[in-house]
Amino acid sequence: MRVSMWPEAGGTVIQGILGRKLGMTRLFDETGAATATTIVEAGPCFVTQILTLDRDGYEAVQLGFEQVRDRKLNSPERGHLKASGTPSVKVLREVPVDDLDGISLGDQIKVDMLRQGERIDVVGTSKGKGFAGVVKRHQFRGGPKTHGQSDRWRAPGSIGSGTTPGRVMKGMRMAGHMGDERVTVQNLEIIRIDPERNLIAIRGAIPGPRGGLIMIKKRGVEL
Repeated sequence: MRVSMWPEAGGTVIQGILGRKLGMTRLFDETGAATATTIVEAGPCFVTQILTLDRDGYEAVQLGFEQVRDRKLNSPERGHLKASGTPSVKVLREVPVDDLDGISLGDQIKVDMLRQGERIDVVGTSKGKGFAGVVKRHQFRGGPKTHGQSDRWRAPGSIGSGTTPGRVMKGMRMAGHMGDERVTVQNLEIIRIDPERNLIAIRGAIPGPRGGLIMIKKRGVEL
C-alpha cells in the first residue's frame, strides 16, 4: 500500500520522510535564471512499527530507510524488521501521524508523495567543526590590533568580573565544540521531483555533509 504524506494528496497523513543529501548544484528555469539547489534522495521508506495511544501513549509510525544486507544488522534489529515484514533497513526513525487509520506494517512512502512548489522543513545534523575559538564559533570581532595588542586579535576578552558575580555565568559564549548538532531549516521550496530515481531538488542549502541523513517534514510539525 502507498501512504500519502499531506492531506491534499488524499489518504493517511504521515508527517515526514527520510533521505540522504547527495550534494548541491544549480538548476535553470525557463527564463535562464540559475537557482542554487540541494539534491536529496528521499525514500523509499517502509512502515516498520505502528505506535498507538493505548499501548505507547502517543500515535506515530516508525519509518525504515536505506536497504542493506541482513548481515549488516544485529539479531534484535533483524527480529524487529522480520515481525513487520519489511526489508532489512539501516535507519529507523519515528514520525508523527494525523490518523493511524489505513496504515499497515510494510506500507511504502516514496518521493512522489511530495509536490513541486511545496514548502517543507528539513532536519539534519550539521557538519562537525571540532574545537573552535570565539571568532569562528560566535563571530566575535577579536581585540584591537593597536597599542601593543600583538597577541589578542582572536581572544574572547573579559568573561566576567571577579567580585560580582565572582564566577562565569552559564551560557557565556566561549570557545568549544562547534557543529555536529541537530539543525532545522524551515520553509524551503521543492523546485523539482524525479520519482523514477527518488530524487528531489530543494531550493537553497540544507544542513549536513554529502551523504548525511536528513528528514523532510511538513511545515511546522515537531519531530
